[in-house]
Amino acid sequence: MIQFEELKHPNIAHGFFGRQGGHSKGIFASLNCGLGSGDDRPTVVRNREVVAKALGGTEPQIVTTYQVHSAEAIVVTKSWLHDERPQVDGMVTNVPGLILGTLTADCGPVLFSDRRAGVIGCSHAGWKGALTGITDATVLRMEELGATRENIVAVLGPTISKAAYEVGPEFFQLFIDSSSRNKIYFTESVRKEHHMFDLPAFLTDRMKAFGIGTIINCGLCTYTRAEEYFSYRRATHAQEKDYGRQIAAITLT
Repeated sequence: MIQFEELKHPNIAHGFFGRQGGHSKGIFASLNCGLGSGDDRPTVVRNREVVAKALGGTEPQIVTTYQVHSAEAIVVTKSWLHDERPQVDGMVTNVPGLILGTLTADCGPVLFSDRRAGVIGCSHAGWKGALTGITDATVLRMEELGATRENIVAVLGPTISKAAYEVGPEFFQLFIDSSSRNKIYFTESVRKEHHMFDLPAFLTDRMKAFGIGTIINCGLCTYTRAEEYFSYRRATHAQEKDYGRQIAAITLT
């Protein structure tokens, strides 16, 4: 579990968890927290209990969503059953005891906190959510609960790096059509008409432009750190049938 001083507070617990320290086996070894993976469901729940305990809670307090790469965020006031997860990619709350979690395996996990207002949030930011504004949507929801943009701390956890993220021409064109300035996040790949995309830089710059007070990028690559993190792209390249998901979580204690 990785923690950041900027998010720490007597009334806030958080952590960016990796793939170590759980109960899963094989390609899911070992702290797979993805309910949507092909891993054994009871084992995944046991892994989530490990996470909850580290943050001072129990597994039923962990709230995760059915992530669909959207730009939709919601205010959470109570937990839900595993099979009743809403299809959104951002959550915020001011209710103590709820553990907000985002699941990733290359996409960007972002944890948010306004310590003065007592409001927290999280985003699952893949390229599509990053482009359409999932972090913006999450901050707007935090403001509905009394957060102030300049007081918010946002931390981007382990994410696939530019050196490992090759994309095709259609991907590149989507970003250029959105804004010609987005060219700065791409460099040409060795393959013709392909580029290397800097998702962490795109996300952190977007949050900066939105006026978030403090933004931190942990700078860890999920693809290259095979022993530490799950990676969808690495699993695909290895022709594995599935992949685990690590969790980033935050709670008001």
